[in-house]
Amino acid sequence: MKELLRSTDPTVMAFASALLQGEDIDCFQMDVNMSILEGGIGIFPRRMMVREEDYDRAALVMRDNGIPLGK
Repeated sequence: MKELLRSTDPTVMAFASALLQGEDIDCFQMDVNMSILEGGIGIFPRRMMVREEDYDRAALVMRDNGIPLGK
């Protein structure tokens, strides 16, 4: 798995996940529980992970939809 995206905004993560699922790219959000434990104040970012072989295609989907990867 390779990190595609890191964000403290749950709406960005949900949108990114929906876009990837629409393109049949498997993704997994990490650090969701940590984000919930901190009380939703946005200190800890969530990470969107994809398989290494899907990374380039997933990054293209993010760029095409205006989601910055921050790298």
